[in-house]
Amino acid sequence: MLDLFSSGIMSLWLDMAGVRSAAPNALSVLAWRGGIPGLAVSQELAFGRIDVANSDLPAEATVREYLKDLKDKNLIEGNQGIWVQAGMVPLVSQQGKTLMPGASLTKIATSLASLETWGATYQFETRFLGTGPIRNGVLQGDLVVSGGGDPLFVWEEAIAVGNALNQMGIDRVAGNLVVTGNFPMNYQSDPLAAGEGLRQALDGLSWPPDVVEMYSKMAPGTRKPQVRISGSVIAEKFVSSGRLLLKRRSLPLAEILKQMNVHSDNEMAQMLADNLGGAKVVQQQATWAAGVPAAELQLTNGSGLGVENRMSPRAACGMMQAIARNLQTTGLTVADLFPVSGRDKGTLEDRHIPRSAVVKTGTLNTVIALAGAIPTRDRGLVWFAIINRGTDWDSLRAQQDLFLQKLVQQWGTAPALPLAITPHIDGARPALGAANRSDILLGG
Repeated sequence: MLDLFSSGIMSLWLDMAGVRSAAPNALSVLAWRGGIPGLAVSQELAFGRIDVANSDLPAEATVREYLKDLKDKNLIEGNQGIWVQAGMVPLVSQQGKTLMPGASLTKIATSLASLETWGATYQFETRFLGTGPIRNGVLQGDLVVSGGGDPLFVWEEAIAVGNALNQMGIDRVAGNLVVTGNFPMNYQSDPLAAGEGLRQALDGLSWPPDVVEMYSKMAPGTRKPQVRISGSVIAEKFVSSGRLLLKRRSLPLAEILKQMNVHSDNEMAQMLADNLGGAKVVQQQATWAAGVPAAELQLTNGSGLGVENRMSPRAACGMMQAIARNLQTTGLTVADLFPVSGRDKGTLEDRHIPRSAVVKTGTLNTVIALAGAIPTRDRGLVWFAIINRGTDWDSLRAQQDLFLQKLVQQWGTAPALPLAITPHIDGARPALGAANRSDILLGG
């Protein structure tokens, strides 16, 4: 079923190239319920029968051609979902309100819920405590790490902690390394495994070759820490004693989300969802913030693994736009949270998506999905979502890229990059291991 929509005076309502500040989710709710003046939604139409005044016929023709090419090449199985809109003006839809497996488009919901809960500048905090005094370079007691749920506490962050401990005069811990709280390291949530990773990272003399190689890429002048743990790694639910030695603040949430989305990292996404309270909390937060009908988003995890995570293409667009609205007062844009074609690699490295498009990819065994925004001359910022069912990943991706290229050819290349998708964060150079995020307290 192919739906068409008129596009009238709505564009006059919008700034930020299609996203205007409003009371929380008000414009989105109006759009979903058909209550915006000048936005006339068509009835369901049989494929091939067009009878809507003022519809975007070129866009409709491009969608028909795209679907025909998929069918002729035997690339598709079952439902195919497409939703295209300019600002908040729907242009064309192919089963755009139908629930389909969204794959890693689920990470859009996780990103939105994270922003709504914590804000773009939020930093997770990992605390380090000592249970004894420091004498002659030795912490006479245990070193306690109290995790705060940082999903990107990796080797570089642990090296920064080791250097901070050395700066405090600690080069050996006489007792144990005690892990408490929510402390994942290198995407490993098991406290004993995470603790062993931390223990290894703190002592530069015990590094394996892969850590040595990673260290060589850190900022010039970064020291190699030497903190040896004499005891064992143990896990405790609570530690009642100890003085606070230092706090390690994570990268800001926006930068964490950028890394998660550029590489479509499932472990990071699930850790964030767990920190938020689980998939259902993510679902509720995302649907409210975006004004998405509850029936158009159903999640069982925060990453998108498994066909049980389902959404409509329309909901994917709505959530991307809600993220843009959330960021308006931060100085950041959706391009700071998602990969940008021609700028970021990760999942876009071998794609031919129009340059400067901001997108999120999704892949499962039988699903290839893509959602985001492309700048155009005639339509401004065009938001889209495509969910293909099929198993020929390379061909489906190539056809998606070609479809977007044709839309840009049809509406023209934007003469300048819209402010709404201008990136400020360099996803290729996250400041992992930066010393200025360690707050040395010496028990203060």
